[in-house]
Amino acid sequence: MRRSRTIPTLLLSALAALIVIGCVYSGYLANMLPTAAAEMSEITLPPGFRIAVYAADVPNARQMALGPGGIVFVGSRSEGKVYAVVDRDGDNRADQVHVVASGLNEPSGVAFRDGALYVAAVSRVLRFRDVARDLAHPPKPELVSDAYPSDAHHGWKFIAFGPDGRLYVPVGAPCNICTPPGPLHATITRLDLGGGRIEVVARGVRNSVGFDFDPATGDLWFTDNGRDSLGDDQPPDELNHLTKVGEHFGFPFCHGSGIRDPEQNAGRSCAEFTPPARELGPHVASIGMRFYTGRMFPEKYRGGIFIAEHGSWNRSTPIGYRVSFVKIEKGRATSYEPFASGWLKGSMSSGRPADVLVMPDGALLVSDDKAGRIYRISYAGNG
Repeated sequence: MRRSRTIPTLLLSALAALIVIGCVYSGYLANMLPTAAAEMSEITLPPGFRIAVYAADVPNARQMALGPGGIVFVGSRSEGKVYAVVDRDGDNRADQVHVVASGLNEPSGVAFRDGALYVAAVSRVLRFRDVARDLAHPPKPELVSDAYPSDAHHGWKFIAFGPDGRLYVPVGAPCNICTPPGPLHATITRLDLGGGRIEVVARGVRNSVGFDFDPATGDLWFTDNGRDSLGDDQPPDELNHLTKVGEHFGFPFCHGSGIRDPEQNAGRSCAEFTPPARELGPHVASIGMRFYTGRMFPEKYRGGIFIAEHGSWNRSTPIGYRVSFVKIEKGRATSYEPFASGWLKGSMSSGRPADVLVMPDGALLVSDDKAGRIYRISYAGNG
């Protein structure tokens, strides 16, 4: 009889614990949502635009990739996890955040193609087949390649499939400034998934953590983070345009549109290298970027590039911590301006934009690896 009384007692205790947890979580949400709403009210956008929290529990959210049914896959660095963010009821706010992979080495880069999720984890590229079938029970990863350098410094990656069907994978320089020690360092590569062959398409790229392909031409455009320790105002970050395979963009010899490196130049003329399509702010840490391919935003933004500026880390006056916009006209970057700002208040920041993603309805998602959130920017007109 003692045993029969114990089981109901345990069940009641468990039920009570669940109720307490539910109340605590509800209280957490109730406290969190007004805070997030207050923070969103401080974000400055052009007239007619609105920003709201799309997902509030995505720790260290980095690159995003769109999957089937509006699923948003999200990589991370310090968390070692990959998430699947789901808006099941279509109210433009995520209902669930699944962890589809964990225990990985800085799995920042994610890409989706033909039902499979691809993840870049420093030296390895992994594949999760049919991942969207059951997000609560994701498949085990398959190794696609382990041929990339294992350096931790600038080892995290941003990846995407090109129009040629190959997976583009950048490899950062394992230093602030140095001669690249290996043939893949300071490059952007493309990986043939069928045979595993790696081809270098761009050299002299210090640390690209964002790129996209012009929907009109198929050309590769990418951001690059400039070196440190040359002062607050140089060198600039860069937006670059690859027009032919094998172009060299200057690192470590030259930076920006003609700044010769005082340590590594070795007598090289900056005229030897491809200059940036657009100089960006110095040390703004320009990372994730996308061409705007939607129809929701006004004509001005269509075909232009949105860039997540993660923000400076050692500049005496911090800058960045915003989303910027570069207008593209006939293959030229003709203007550069802030689009969403307000995460930086003096020397303090409430968030750090890490990537942007255009959704099927034309809204723009912004990941924030400091706040662990994803925001949704929409346009409702001037009224």
